[in-house]
Amino acid sequence: MTTEQHPKDDVQAVAALNTSFQTLRNEIGKVIIGQHAIVEQMFTALLAQGHCLLVGVPGLAKTLLIKTLSEVIDLKFSRVQFTPDLMPSDITGTEIIEENQSTGQKVFRFIRGPVFANIVLADEINRTPPKTQAALLEAMQEHSVTAAGVRYALEEPFFVLATQNPIEQEGTYPLPEAQLDRFMYNLWLDYPTREQEELIVKNTTSQTIAQLSTVLTGGDIMFYQQLVRRVPVADNVISYAVDLVTRTRPTEDNAPQFIKDWMRWGAGPRASQYLILGAKTRAILNGRPMPDIDDVRAVAHPVLRHRLVTNFNAEADGVSTIQIIDRLLNE
Repeated sequence: MTTEQHPKDDVQAVAALNTSFQTLRNEIGKVIIGQHAIVEQMFTALLAQGHCLLVGVPGLAKTLLIKTLSEVIDLKFSRVQFTPDLMPSDITGTEIIEENQSTGQKVFRFIRGPVFANIVLADEINRTPPKTQAALLEAMQEHSVTAAGVRYALEEPFFVLATQNPIEQEGTYPLPEAQLDRFMYNLWLDYPTREQEELIVKNTTSQTIAQLSTVLTGGDIMFYQQLVRRVPVADNVISYAVDLVTRTRPTEDNAPQFIKDWMRWGAGPRASQYLILGAKTRAILNGRPMPDIDDVRAVAHPVLRHRLVTNFNAEADGVSTIQIIDRLLNE
């Protein structure tokens, strides 16, 4: 679908998106075995104009999944391997001195860094110092880079996927809670099933190379991002999302006792915004014109998981944030 062929009616656009999403999922399935929920959540974040933090042990095809997504959507892909010696300019770009051949004058020229892409993979973001992490997070928030007082806008759509390895803590710089809050979703990749792993081994140890087709363009993504913003939401759905978030805060009157016992800090207003955006996007991806409370519940784990800060009591009782979210949803 080209940008000139977009349906003018929003209901038709929802149906077209649903069809494109099924095709996109099938194309990604040629390379990535399983991980259907992760694919849907990543695409949801892209359409909701959010960013994702992927957490998983090595070898679960995090990088391959992100690269495959960029190929089927025909977007410019850039990968940055975060290391302890990485500098902010290695991400955003740097100014170099050039001599004008005709006048002999020396001038500064800005060389754009890898952040100037549509999909940026920040591989092992917790391996680089906070100053370099902040350079990427600023670009995520502002969709621009400033160098020597000049602002350079990033090309839209702009989507950052950062990965973290959960098992290696030596030489890492964990992202502070305030910076984690910039990510719409925190996605955990699980091991494949036995059958899926057999299929992965069979496919990756043969000569077969999957031929991927482009399903969407950058123009399509921006069209559907605007469609997400136009999706109507019932007041009771917004009320449910806000109530769910406020109940994570131990200082609130409506917080359950287990929240007061186990939580140090709850989620902020950004969590409420992302619950609704995620619910709206999930609804239209599945061909429905507006979200319901079940859509909010479906995106609660990836939205809230990295925004809840437990206290010592929770650690002593062996309680995880996932268990706390489950208990909130059950109540």
